[in-house]
Amino acid sequence: MLRQIIHIDEEKCNGCGLCAKACHEGAIDIVDGKAKLMREHFCDGLGDCLPGCPTGAITFEKREAPAYDEAAVKAAQSAKKAAPSSMMPQMGMGCPGSRLMQLKRTEEPEPQTDNPPMASARPVSQLNQWPCQIKLLPTQAPFYDGAKLLIAADCTAYAYANVHEDFMKGKITLIGCPKLDEGDYSEKLTEIISNNDIKSVTILRMEVPCCGGLQRAAETALKNSGKFLPWQVVTISRDGRILD
Repeated sequence: MLRQIIHIDEEKCNGCGLCAKACHEGAIDIVDGKAKLMREHFCDGLGDCLPGCPTGAITFEKREAPAYDEAAVKAAQSAKKAAPSSMMPQMGMGCPGSRLMQLKRTEEPEPQTDNPPMASARPVSQLNQWPCQIKLLPTQAPFYDGAKLLIAADCTAYAYANVHEDFMKGKITLIGCPKLDEGDYSEKLTEIISNNDIKSVTILRMEVPCCGGLQRAAETALKNSGKFLPWQVVTISRDGRILD
């Protein structure tokens, strides 16, 4: 039959898995790093998967396709609920890059030796969650509860040597590049700040003008959230100094 159904442009798809998560009917899978409409008769043509796609890879088209089979969808949903939890997909299913993880950091005791600790001890990562890319992060997750947010331009981690200890420690880190990423971060950042118990926001940017887009998006989100939170902007120079 001729009906409205989704179309996925594989060239645009980055395999983030957000569409598969948004599809309540289970029509979409991630195969070889790309979203695919695997069960056409599960697709109701309403497009819940469209708004979550960060690359605009999903559109509607009208073409020959099997009719939407509501009974088959409900049967699959019932089977999924009845499956053992060990067999269920994790949040952010499909692509490991978008699978949610809260990373627990514990202080490791110093080894007992006869020699004093060396000044060049191995540094420890202070990333407290996965993913960290703004485009891949959900708007709601357990790790946002009571969190201090670090909204950082991705270049800062390379320009400033001690970014983990000085900025990321004890915070939930969101990174992005407004020059390279398509779209505006402000809407998503607004949802994150509005819908979660956020305690403070630090904006970490480079001195270059394009980083102003990240700062503006974060400031817009703070304003639109309607919350009054402590926040600050820290600027890093290209040679790795804190400018303000």
